[in-house]
Amino acid sequence: MQADTADDDSVRAMASTVVAELGGVDVLVNSAARPASLIPQRGLDELTDDDVRIELETKLLGYLRCARALAPSMVANGWGRIVNVSGLNARQSVSIPGSVRNIAVAAMSAALADELGPKGVNVSVVHPGMTVTRGTEELIASRAEAQGIDEATMRARAESGTRIGRLATAAEVADVIVFLCSPRSVAIAGDAIAAGGGARGVTHY
Repeated sequence: MQADTADDDSVRAMASTVVAELGGVDVLVNSAARPASLIPQRGLDELTDDDVRIELETKLLGYLRCARALAPSMVANGWGRIVNVSGLNARQSVSIPGSVRNIAVAAMSAALADELGPKGVNVSVVHPGMTVTRGTEELIASRAEAQGIDEATMRARAESGTRIGRLATAAEVADVIVFLCSPRSVAIAGDAIAAGGGARGVTHY
């Protein structure tokens, strides 16, 4: 479902159709957002309400609408998993829109976990860092150009920022999500799991 561009009624209608066709839903993985590279990088004097509103509408409210529409089916079955894909910008002051949208998702997830956990539905958050996808090379190229360095240097900087010495792949992030969607993840509820290859810097606990 593309809840990032749909209103609440549309999401509920789509969810109803899915539940009817499948007989219920066990797992919801929310993953919708503009790439961080496309978020306007503006100073406070140029930052607009829409710069922030668009990110919250897409990510926070999109995720909330899907959870609200599908959680009742999970509660009725007494089991479910909701995994919200956020991002490591929740732990960095890169930009107001980029950081706020991810922090908001983490806070919402914890609140949902409080409510749904006792009913058998665990909610968790995954914070990927820069990840190897089809758009990674384009992102590295744009950042290199913006900083006036070559792409090899930009790539090396990105890789040196991880404890594993390289960027995690989309498949490796997906492995973390698959575990969180499984019955074996019952001990994780409302928590945020970083999946960025071990971002260097501040220790989070």
